Amino acid sequence: MTRTKLRMPLHHAMQAVHARLLPRHEGQVASYIPALAAMPPDLFGLAALSSTGKLMEVGDSRHPFTIQSVSKPFAYALALDLLGRRAVRDAVGVQPVGDPFNTIELDPRTRRPFNPMVNAGAIAVAGLLTDALGDRAFPTLQARLSLAAGATLELDSAVHDSEAATGDRNRAIAYLLRAAGVFRADPVRVVDVYFRQCALRVTARDLAVMAGTLAAIGSNPLTGAEVFGVEAVRDTLSVMFTCGFYDGAGDWACRVGLPAKSGVGGGVVAVVNRQLGLGVFSPRLDAEGNPLRGLLACEALSEELGLHAFDATNAGSRLLEALTPGG
Repeated sequence: MTRTKLRMPLHHAMQAVHARLLPRHEGQVASYIPALAAMPPDLFGLAALSSTGKLMEVGDSRHPFTIQSVSKPFAYALALDLLGRRAVRDAVGVQPVGDPFNTIELDPRTRRPFNPMVNAGAIAVAGLLTDALGDRAFPTLQARLSLAAGATLELDSAVHDSEAATGDRNRAIAYLLRAAGVFRADPVRVVDVYFRQCALRVTARDLAVMAGTLAAIGSNPLTGAEVFGVEAVRDTLSVMFTCGFYDGAGDWACRVGLPAKSGVGGGVVAVVNRQLGLGVFSPRLDAEGNPLRGLLACEALSEELGLHAFDATNAGSRLLEALTPGG
């Protein structure tokens, strides 16, 4: 049955969702990376950027935190742009997997990581970039993600050092990948690129702009910069939709219906194709390691505004018209 309830404007919806979720204090700040444990737990910010360049913010949208796994889709898009789909797909699959994000496991059929959203796949992408770019791998990643954010994203050295001190599991994954022939570079060097990628400082506003860049098919709506190619964006959004929430991806696709990715630093990005990018920051994580209020905010906005990819009301398309200048 088609729903007929009245939809509220986006910024009003963001304010209402923020106010409703602000009292929620379930979950804990990530502590397995010690430097993350120092983040004040009750910060909460929302930001949204339309593909026409309209930016909206609520709450702690300018508070910095580290991007962590939210970097994975953007690194994947960069690899697709630089190396081409065939080379990347030969090294990293695109299949969902029901195992935890940091499982030390490859697809038994291909001897490759299941997808680029799990740690094994993201480290494989870092390895491909290191093979191709050498010492320029991280600076190139940093520059491209900064271009997507429309701001210079700096390295949080304390978080990087903390990840490096506790990252033996990721090093084990990297050695497994090199043994399987996924990349040739030194695994320790590759994992350091990955740690640095995850330790870039962002805000919810930055994430909204980065998500908005994907929504605008690779062009930053604020700066006009061409950041990613069309094919890279298509493949990246597809993998975000099917694999972005690991073993919870199917539930997310049904309930929220948006390509999305979260990180243990508290960030979430979600993309409404050709229309809108959402960025959320809330450090308290649920039992699966996802920002609890971030997920609830995306779900509430999707429901309230009809943003689900298969929403029967087509309200999401009307949202685009409302955000268009003169609309």
